[in-house]
Amino acid sequence: MSFDQYHEPANELSAETRTFARMIVSLTEEAEAINWYEQRISVETDKAAKAIMQNAQQEEFKHFGMDLEFLLRKKPVWRKTLQAILFQKGDIVKLGSKGEEAAE
Repeated sequence: MSFDQYHEPANELSAETRTFARMIVSLTEEAEAINWYEQRISVETDKAAKAIMQNAQQEEFKHFGMDLEFLLRKKPVWRKTLQAILFQKGDIVKLGSKGEEAAE
């Protein structure tokens, strides 16, 4: 496992910033795992194996959501932006513009 997650000297970063960086890496890893399971599920022919993979993927999705929620609690402006986009009906790009405006 690599610890190259910092772009600045780790000893110069606050504990809060190091935790934030770890959570960003965790979020990325969860997204990768979700993708890997999606690919495996799409080609698996054994129903039992597929069900296990789907269950595992759901677990990774839960972890992704938990990581994201942690980050949103640390960055309220991110929450404002995403509240205008997530779980909304309509054009996603237009909602993104609304989200940017909401955060300003």
